[in-house]
Amino acid sequence: MKEFKQGYFSGERALFGLKDARIVDSVFGDGESPLKECENLELQDDLFRWKYPLWYCKHVRVRNCTWFEMARAGVWYTDDLEVRDCVIQAPKNFRRCNGVLLENVQFTNPQETIWSCKNVKLKNVVAAGAPYFCMNSENLEIDGLILDGNYSFDGAKNVTIRNSRMLTKDAFWNTENVTVYDSFISGEYLGWNAKNLTLINCTIESLQGMNYIENLKLVNCKLIHTTLAFEYATVEAEVTSKIDSVLNPISGTVKAPAIGELILEKEFIDPEKTKFDVPEIGAKFEHPEWRR
Repeated sequence: MKEFKQGYFSGERALFGLKDARIVDSVFGDGESPLKECENLELQDDLFRWKYPLWYCKHVRVRNCTWFEMARAGVWYTDDLEVRDCVIQAPKNFRRCNGVLLENVQFTNPQETIWSCKNVKLKNVVAAGAPYFCMNSENLEIDGLILDGNYSFDGAKNVTIRNSRMLTKDAFWNTENVTVYDSFISGEYLGWNAKNLTLINCTIESLQGMNYIENLKLVNCKLIHTTLAFEYATVEAEVTSKIDSVLNPISGTVKAPAIGELILEKEFIDPEKTKFDVPEIGAKFEHPEWRR
């Protein structure tokens, strides 16, 4: 295996097509696509300062490296990639990749990040200011994600999330087969137009959350200040806290200690198709406030 130490690489495609190499303590300066079409690389303690560093690559191991802001669109069309203990300032990273592991990675400007990727594992990842995080990606296993950014996971399929904290409006829109365990989610309009969304041991805060969902399942969840929930959703909900208000679920079962307002409009849904195992219901209405 070739080894490069304390190198400085600049110019267009500086190491194009490199195979079976280890690059340590090196800087990739001005010059696009320095590692395009490369295979079997080990990158350790390197700095990426310019655009498109890893495109069309295979079998890459990255450790303790830094992508600076201009290393944008850094990793596209790359398969079998492991990135550990890295800081990534650059936006638009990880696009149409297959077989990605990110562990102990911090994104400081993750716009348009992890888009249309397959077979992705995230462990202890922090993404601050991340609109549309993981959009249209498939087969995701996530543990220990801290996410601040709206519209996350739009269009994603086959996603498992554990032990995470997500501040994200419009999360999980248009998704299929998403399961979230032992996590906190705060954001308006959670899960709209999803299919097979399961939340287990989660704490949720959402305005008009969990609406328009086919096969929504909540197991041992807390809904804190969650209003106008379950509209046009098929739902099986086991909730351990009071639900502030519920509006027009299509069918299923809702179990909770209390509901503040239960709103069922006969002209839009059949109230008999949803069963409520709720000892305390503060008020029942045939129309929401804006239609009374």
